[in-house]
Amino acid sequence: MAQSSIVATLSRHFKRNITPTLSAHSSFRSRSYSSSLSFRRKAPLSASLSTMGETPVAAVDAGMDAVQRRLMFDDECILVDENDRAVGHESKYNCHLWEKIESENWLHRAFSVFLFNSKHELLLQQRSSTKVTFPLVWTNTCCSHPLYRESELIEENALGVRNAAQRKLLDELGIPAQDVPVDQFTPLGRILYKAPSDGKWGEHELDYLLFIVRDVNVNPNPDEVADIKYVNRDELKELLRKADAGEEGLKLSPWFRLVVDNFLFKWWDHLEQGTLKGVIDMKTIHKLT
Repeated sequence: MAQSSIVATLSRHFKRNITPTLSAHSSFRSRSYSSSLSFRRKAPLSASLSTMGETPVAAVDAGMDAVQRRLMFDDECILVDENDRAVGHESKYNCHLWEKIESENWLHRAFSVFLFNSKHELLLQQRSSTKVTFPLVWTNTCCSHPLYRESELIEENALGVRNAAQRKLLDELGIPAQDVPVDQFTPLGRILYKAPSDGKWGEHELDYLLFIVRDVNVNPNPDEVADIKYVNRDELKELLRKADAGEEGLKLSPWFRLVVDNFLFKWWDHLEQGTLKGVIDMKTIHKLT
């Protein structure tokens, strides 16, 4: 696609989204949104993506998969401060540029789903080779972002995040919505981390950690997922050992490793003992490195 066509498309997208319009849902009349939703985008998307220095975006991102390009340009992530207050929104593309993360300190809201079957085995996925950040790494069941849309901005009981998790489990793994009702997700905590992927891309996320126990139908989307597997504790520990030893070229996502090292096995115990609700802590934001 010619650069002018890309920029024109992005300009039209920007004009549609420059002034957010939300319905009269009570959640958006609350104090927490009274100021944060009046912002405008810091710079037009068409301008920020039309050049990277003096290099046309078409040249810079010529190798980007078409599906990932669409998601990077069309999806609007929720910018938050370190207290998880919404302060703006930006394209997924801009939110994951390491230059922007470092220079602007942009932080966006995210979620990580840990889905267990009835045998309490954890479903893992290997990210597709076409993913822009962290391709082919192994990670938890599903990792993504609530978007800047009404249904995913609802903060009460993390409903917006849970709505987004249900959406992405379908998008990435083909898991039908009826298999993962939003009221079955248990938000356990939040972490804040920063991790470079390569010289250009990275993550700076305030990540909601969601547990769910369901036997589900899985039909992975190859644009998003290269492989899947269920693991028990011992199998996960072997996966960790191989990753640490550099065996088989196996790599884990940085956010997954942080959760594993700080919380996962303890929470897994509580899950099996039926005491998971006792470890819920949605007040603390754990800053992890």
